[in-house]
Amino acid sequence: MRYFVARMDKPEAAPRPSFETHPSRYRHWTLAVEGEIARLTMKVQPIGGQDAEGEADGGAGLAGGGPEPQQAKAYELKSNSYDLPVDVELADAVQRLRFTHPQVKAVVVTSAHDRIFCAGANIYMLASSTHPFKVNFCKYTNETRLYLEEASAQSGIRFLAACNGATAGGGYELALACDEIVLVDDGSSTVSLPEVPLLGVLPGTGGLTRVVDKRKVRRDLADAFSTLAEGIKGKRAVEWGLVDAVVPRSKFAEAILQRANALAATAPEVARGPGIELDALEPRVSEDRIEYRHVTLALDPRARVATLTVRALEGEVPKDAAGALARGAAGWAIRAARELDDALLRLRFHHETIGLVLLRTEGDRAKAHAVGELLAGPDRNQWILRETRLLWQRVLRRLEVTARSLFAVVDQKSCFAGPLFELLAAADRSYFLDADGVEVRPGPLSEGLLPGWNGLSRLETRFLGGPARTKAVIAAGREGPIDAARADRLGLATVLADDIDFEEELRVAVEERASLSPDALTGMEASYRFPGPETLATKIFGRLSAWQNWIFIRPNATGETGALSLYGKPERPRFDWRRT
Repeated sequence: MRYFVARMDKPEAAPRPSFETHPSRYRHWTLAVEGEIARLTMKVQPIGGQDAEGEADGGAGLAGGGPEPQQAKAYELKSNSYDLPVDVELADAVQRLRFTHPQVKAVVVTSAHDRIFCAGANIYMLASSTHPFKVNFCKYTNETRLYLEEASAQSGIRFLAACNGATAGGGYELALACDEIVLVDDGSSTVSLPEVPLLGVLPGTGGLTRVVDKRKVRRDLADAFSTLAEGIKGKRAVEWGLVDAVVPRSKFAEAILQRANALAATAPEVARGPGIELDALEPRVSEDRIEYRHVTLALDPRARVATLTVRALEGEVPKDAAGALARGAAGWAIRAARELDDALLRLRFHHETIGLVLLRTEGDRAKAHAVGELLAGPDRNQWILRETRLLWQRVLRRLEVTARSLFAVVDQKSCFAGPLFELLAAADRSYFLDADGVEVRPGPLSEGLLPGWNGLSRLETRFLGGPARTKAVIAAGREGPIDAARADRLGLATVLADDIDFEEELRVAVEERASLSPDALTGMEASYRFPGPETLATKIFGRLSAWQNWIFIRPNATGETGALSLYGKPERPRFDWRRT
């Protein structure tokens, strides 16, 4: 099916970063594992924006296919400031700690520089980036830091920020995502969130939220702290609750080792099995298609529509955790989730003008359902199944904070069962073909084992005002597959149409959606996807959507005389002093 909408002027092609790497290829981090303790050491290579051959890489290396990327401006990553490839490596390291080194109980996050921990996101990178790139960059860094916290809460890995020097902006936000923060007490090293006084924007990676919600810093002290460009050091940083301890430089290394061992000793007792290696995904990429083993992303740039198809496994479903471990990273549940995650990131960064994603599934519904039963069954707390389930949880959460409209399409080929049922539950709308053989099946994973950022299952979020509706859907899924007519009665279908009207209903809906303002849709979808209880994550992403799509494009920040635009220049910013 082709969709035709009014064509807009073709935007300049954006850089196409890659989201796959390996510790052997890290340029900015070193991951060292010794028994139960790991060290993640940051030493950012100074040149960003261009690789050694001078090609634009948008910060993380080019991915093949599609239009040629625009030439990125070179910028210097001074003071351990970071851009996208630095965070891609960090995200990869955290993922590998969980799958390849499950014995690790404590991770020391530190810097290889003597007097600098991290200066945060590189300001020149932000100032020279497109608005969509800024927002997606900050969204990615937020997800990565939330994944650190999830690894602590769910996988028994404690994180210790060893701030051996100045810790500013995003550097302090990275420290805030750790379980403990230790700052060197050398008379000069500070922690700071200088974005308001220096740049005219806000900390973009959850800093304000974590200061008061996580560290419980007193509101008036947090206010004073966030307007002090020079930051807070020494005992005052401890007294205000901004760090857990300060240690003289002469005793810093010894104190960090002691605290890391103490964290490891108090790490939760969770199952930890032999690790597995995560292999490269290596998708086939062309101008209008990205093809993985189990996932396909088909692109229609003219219509600004993509079709994301996830296929169920074809072989036998493992019977237990041992069977899943034997298949390692090649097992469908791990491989398909990683492919889906990579496809979502490519969609965000490589294809900015795609506004609507049609979610489709294919394959054997019984096998997909069996995967869900395995991940939720008696062995579910074995580390391989726990981490696979948490991986699906992260990927589904990534889907839900992706600024694209999501329409699920359910027809005879569909396989919305097991973990794939969550794609249907995550969609903004669902279009069901009313015909024989069209079935869906929620399973035990949908009973709360894959919660969204609001802490609720997607069915609970869908039926927030009627818990009985959630129970009815779960009960129906226990009985067996649910046909299209019954799915409609249970409230799973937005539109149910017969084979005469189905294609036309879907075509009209797609064209109407693609004609609406992307800015308005982003705000609307973000408001509707997370009803119910507020969590640290929903606060972070809600505020992120609001302030970045407003403050980041206000002239006080990014205008010709804005603070971000003039950063590092002798001219002082000139503000529009009106409050709105």
